[in-house]
Amino acid sequence: MTRIFFIRHGKTQWNLAAKYQGAHGDSPLLPESYHEIKLLAHSLAAVDIAHVFSSPLPRAKTTAEKLIEALDRPIPLTIDSRLAEFNLGLMEGMKFSAVADRWPEVLDNFRHHPDKYDPKVVKSESFESVINQVGAAVHDYVQQFPNGNIVVVSHGAALNAAINGLLKVPMNHLKDRGGLSNTSTTILKTTDGKDYQLEKWNDTSYLHKTSVDPTDTI
Repeated sequence: MTRIFFIRHGKTQWNLAAKYQGAHGDSPLLPESYHEIKLLAHSLAAVDIAHVFSSPLPRAKTTAEKLIEALDRPIPLTIDSRLAEFNLGLMEGMKFSAVADRWPEVLDNFRHHPDKYDPKVVKSESFESVINQVGAAVHDYVQQFPNGNIVVVSHGAALNAAINGLLKVPMNHLKDRGGLSNTSTTILKTTDGKDYQLEKWNDTSYLHKTSVDPTDTI
């Protein structure tokens, strides 16, 4: 059996500012994110991790590198472009409020109704493309490690779509579980690389947060 630990990168300046980063935007991790990555590492201390795979975008790559550093053991790291964030086209770099003003229907569908989302309006990637791309990467990892624990460090929108895609959730219910928090852990397991079961969704208990910032899961 393979267990896949999906980690969303640490919170960044643009996350805090409620701005879309997407596949072509990026901003530094917040100072407190480095502490949260250490807490994440502590939560994974007893897990025998065979390999870490990461998106090449700096916010995810840094999270993966700091996680391995905090675990303080030799774990191989592979950077895979297939794990990059959802290409959000014209929305990248814009504040959520500005996107809501300019394309209210597009934003509502992106967040709540993926089956109705039209990527052509904002020149973005489609949900189907992200699901297929990240899903293909995960299938490859499972073939490499049919009996091990692997870590995948990526991004909120891409992981949300891909994980639900692996679980064969219909497109019109893709967002039913809600968003993924920064530095969160979601775990899937599979015995054959075809059927996946959800073991844990959006776990942040190890971060010991007393309140949730509205920007944490967007």
